[in-house]
Amino acid sequence: MSDLSIVQYSLIGLIFIWSGFVRSGLGFGGAVLSLPFLLLVYNEPLVYLPIISVHLLVFSSLTIAINNRKQSASLRAGEGTVDWQYLWRILGIMIVPKLVGVFGLITLPASVMSGIIFAIVSVYSLSYILNRPFRSNSKAVDILFLMLGGYISGTSLIGAPLIIAVVAQQLPKERLRDTLFALWFILVTIKMAAFVWAGVDLQLIHHVWLLPCAAIGHVLGLRFHDRMLQAETPVFFRVLGSILLVISAIGLWSGVVSPMLA
Repeated sequence: MSDLSIVQYSLIGLIFIWSGFVRSGLGFGGAVLSLPFLLLVYNEPLVYLPIISVHLLVFSSLTIAINNRKQSASLRAGEGTVDWQYLWRILGIMIVPKLVGVFGLITLPASVMSGIIFAIVSVYSLSYILNRPFRSNSKAVDILFLMLGGYISGTSLIGAPLIIAVVAQQLPKERLRDTLFALWFILVTIKMAAFVWAGVDLQLIHHVWLLPCAAIGHVLGLRFHDRMLQAETPVFFRVLGSILLVISAIGLWSGVVSPMLA
């Protein structure tokens, strides 16, 4: 990213503020709701994914630690804000597809990965617009969603909506976000190990200025999350889905369709 303009750097900083806000506000979506915008600024998924991964490791662990300290008095002894028993159970289902997805991320060309990301986000955005999020109605569908979510998470860190479709129905909202954070922490640790093994540039110099950007969004998102626990916000998701659909359509056209027609 050393050859980008000041405008591009500014846009990336703003998008990472947005990423931090979404991650702490919703408990998921820091990647799926920011990658389409980032790829329009600079179309290289492997530049952003290590940065997003580090941000998730830092802020998820901090949030879990702080929340457990705050809520220890109101929760039963030893319970905590993370349902570890449930977490290990779904990890057993997701781990193999996750590793397969990580391998696909490392070997696929950037243009192909970008096309996959935009296509997946387009489907997600339609579910937000129609207010019909992915739902699981059977154990077989649960397993399918978790396996697909694990694979997509391995390829691009945007498998959260499929995983949420299962987890959100089986955990109380008070423990949902922190259990998801613990899950993302484990999955991202696997991805970071794969990055190091494959010699992927971790963009360490850019963490110096993007980590504070994500921190600003994270603080704002924490306040938003407290309000989210008290109310449903379908209009927010419809507007967000509409924006994402437009962005994804532009990305698919400029990154996939247009080069094929040239």
